[in-house]
This record gives sequence, structure tokens and C-alpha cells, in this order.
Amino acid sequence: MNYRKRFRAAPGSRAALDRFDPGDTAGLGDKRKAERLLAHGIERLAREQDRLYAQKTWAVLVILQALDAAGKDSTIEHVMSGVNPQGCQVFSFKAPSEEELGHDYLWRSVRALPERGRIGIHNRSYYEEVIVTRVHPELLSRERVPNLKSGRALWRQRFREINQFERYLVDNGIAVVKFFLHISKEEQRRRFLDRLDEPEKFWKFKPADLIERARWDDYQTAYTQVFRHTSTPWAPWFVVPANHKWFTRLVVADILCDTLAGLDLEPRALTKQERRERDKARAALRV
Repeated sequence: MNYRKRFRAAPGSRAALDRFDPGDTAGLGDKRKAERLLAHGIERLAREQDRLYAQKTWAVLVILQALDAAGKDSTIEHVMSGVNPQGCQVFSFKAPSEEELGHDYLWRSVRALPERGRIGIHNRSYYEEVIVTRVHPELLSRERVPNLKSGRALWRQRFREINQFERYLVDNGIAVVKFFLHISKEEQRRRFLDRLDEPEKFWKFKPADLIERARWDDYQTAYTQVFRHTSTPWAPWFVVPANHKWFTRLVVADILCDTLAGLDLEPRALTKQERRERDKARAALRV
């Protein structure tokens, strides 16, 4: 199954988010089979990540966005379970701190970019600045930007800035792949109830979750605009069904593997100096 093609948000598409089915499993109804495929994908990802880390030319930036309870944390935990921790960095972005508000909205993400050879995962990202601030425009006043545009002009400006930023990253050896974990409103309700009913999950629940849930339609509209304007050939968005966590993990692992494989991570050719050092070391060890 070509998950990359099936779940890619087409650049410039005016289609609403509801054209993607959050309960889709691409005909794969066997959870155990999916888990076996995921195990294979994790092994493949580990091999690709080893090549990435050894070559140290490319880096990969993975952006995860979702509404509450869609499973971002568990997706990271399962998909990256086989990857060498030295080759992976995870950053979770919350509401901006006072220090972060003293800088431009991309600043904190730039500080957290992965170095060459590593996979960097951003759990939420600079896209909050065209999603949360669109749903809650009162937050914009905290950013203290002079001559801040308003309405559509602001969003057009930020979409342009984000596209240019991601183009810059790719041109400089940082591959960008973006996932939106697409959960249905009913499935979110069920998971919220689980958090309330199960003591070991209650810590995940926040009263603010219900406030954000009340703005469900506004968030759907905001994300639709994000996909339309910022899913590009160089930094595509993938709308991954999230009602079934076992399928979500499989899709993310598969697309991430394909992204790494597309970088052509062949072993780096040794320099003359390195070949001399290798031959010298080999001779010493054979004595």
C-alpha cells in the first residue's frame, strides 16, 4: 500500500479536511497483521537511521500536529522505539514562554532543529502560529509584533514565511515531513472519557481540553487552510487517520522510512587520508 500517496494533502487543494476519513485503515482490518508490519517498519527505520547518522549530511525534521487525544506521544514512543537514541531528538512545544515571546515565532523551532545525521521530532511546532492563533486571535497581542497585519493578510504572510523557511531547510540538507494525526470528534470524546474514568490516565486530562473541543469546527477550518497553503513538493503534509492507533503508527513509520530512503543515503566514500589510516590500523591489528 502506498500510504504516502493515499494520505498526502495535495498542494493548493480546496478540499475540506473531512475528505479524509479518520477511521480509514486502507482495508487493513487485522490489528495483529498491522503490528507485524509495524515491527518490520521499525527495523527498516532503524537501518535507515543508522545510514543517516553515519553519513552526517542530511537531517530529518518530523513535525507532528494534532488535536488533543489524537496520540502524538504514543506515536513517537512506538515508531521510534527501534531507533538509536543518539540519532533522535524530540522537542514538545507548549505555549510560548516569556523568553520565546521576546523573539520571532520561528525562533524556538530554529533552536531545536536537528543536526546533520539526526532525526528531529517536533511535537507541535511553528504551525501553532497559524492554527491556535487563528482560532484564538487574542493571543497575537502577546507577540508584540509592530505593524502586525490582521485577518487574511496575516495568514497569507505567515504561510509564505513558513514555505520559504521550509524551502531554506531542504536546500540546506534538512528534509521536512509533516504529519497531522486526524481523529474524529466522537473518538476524541471516547478518549477523554477514558482519561476521566481510568486513574492511570487522568493526569492527561486538562479542563482546557473541553474549551478547545468546543472550537472543533474552527480548528478543522484552520487545518484545512494550512494544508492548502503549506503542503508543498519540498515539505508535504500527510493527513494520517488516528482513530486506530495501531494504523496511525504503521502509516507514520512507513512514510518516514520512505522519506529516509529517498535521501539516497549511500555509504560515504573514504578520503585518501582515511584509507591510509584504515590500512595502517588493519596492519597493526594483524600483527
